[in-house]
Amino acid sequence: MNPDRYTYFYFIGIGGIGMSALARYFKTLGKEVAGYDRTCTLLTKKLESEGIPVTYHEDIQEVPPAFLTDPSKTLVIFTPAVPGNHKALQWFREHSFQVIKRSDLLGAVFNQSMGVAIAGTHGKTTVSTLTAWLLHNEGKRISAFMGGISRNFQSNLVLTPESEFVVAEADEFDRSFLKLFPSVAVITSMDPDHLDIYETQEAVRNAFFEFAENIKPGGILVLREGLPMRETVAKERKVYRYGFDPGSDFAALSCRKTESGHMFDLKTPEGIIEGFEIRLPGKANLENAVAALAACFACGTSVDKLHRALAKFEGVQRRFDIRIDTPGLAYVDDYGHHPEEIKAFISAMRDRFPGRHLTGIFQPHLYTRTRDFADGFAESLSGLDRLILLDIYPARELPIPGVDSGMIFKKVMLNDKYLSTKEELPALLETLNLDVVATMGAGDIDTLVEPLTDMLTKRIAP
Repeated sequence: MNPDRYTYFYFIGIGGIGMSALARYFKTLGKEVAGYDRTCTLLTKKLESEGIPVTYHEDIQEVPPAFLTDPSKTLVIFTPAVPGNHKALQWFREHSFQVIKRSDLLGAVFNQSMGVAIAGTHGKTTVSTLTAWLLHNEGKRISAFMGGISRNFQSNLVLTPESEFVVAEADEFDRSFLKLFPSVAVITSMDPDHLDIYETQEAVRNAFFEFAENIKPGGILVLREGLPMRETVAKERKVYRYGFDPGSDFAALSCRKTESGHMFDLKTPEGIIEGFEIRLPGKANLENAVAALAACFACGTSVDKLHRALAKFEGVQRRFDIRIDTPGLAYVDDYGHHPEEIKAFISAMRDRFPGRHLTGIFQPHLYTRTRDFADGFAESLSGLDRLILLDIYPARELPIPGVDSGMIFKKVMLNDKYLSTKEELPALLETLNLDVVATMGAGDIDTLVEPLTDMLTKRIAP
């Protein structure tokens, strides 16, 4: 499938972070781009401001007429989160338009270049964004499709004519990453997730093994220490391990905390390079930095030239996003929606705000994930001082009988805990003494971030 031959690109689910990056990519190339999403968000508003029409109604009459006239000129792209009975999607299929998944389109773009794919159930957004930032600063011509809004690039897309490298976040949901055939790949983690798709942890791991086998012969796999891998992968590819173990190919050594993050020395296959700094808190971000530096090494970059770029990395929106930071009140927002992500986030909060009282507001994402990981969520959230647990955000799912936030709530080992709706939350917060506040989740909890920032700012004494 060659996307170059199409004039019109219609994205169903354009408000998704991956879909919006592709929409921006083809708009920049001069194509006609439009799309649908279920709800109006800050991201869809931004797309509209960039000249990409977005409708919030699924009727075919909402699609710009030019997109409907000739099936040979219009490519329709959808995300698996869109239900199969979506009216416009059904119409396009019934009228012989080419309809493909987002992963097919990303693969068509990515596989034409020297691709750098970052995969893992956690950490891939930060690592892919940091890898793109480091390569860019080292003078490489790159394009990048990122799974979050980079604070440095102020976008989820980097586009450079005649790119040497294309960096992409490789999403395991729906096995989408199996459409990518990279020259360099990173795998950060293989924890069980998306069990509505995979059913078992073994199936999750097997998908990551298949992804690794997609690396082109002669390519390089950067693999977190301790993760399993098929022996066949190493027969035609170089495999580097990374982490904190001095025996790994890439390792953070002599780690020491700073006010905003960590200083460390980096062991590489060519020796130890001293004096790196990552200005993001938490052990997970330190490990993410090692992964990104290893990926740059695999791309032929002189890692010893990357000190300044790493220190200037500002992170990703909704990944440890500090909104308020005062001695009397702090507020941080985070996208974490898996037990391991929440555990790492709370650990980073303890690093960043030692000795302070932590109130966490968590919105579970998906009924299936809540059902499958209720014990893990409860264990991770018990690391807070106070929990406010919101209703489940269903996203693409229908309710499952007996599955609600109470499954998690009753297992959380805290006395100071509350069940709340989004609507009740502001009034509840007004009754509480607050020190450090965190919002966590991948649903529509992001719509609370600005109102909470405004409300909490007013509580700070002038």
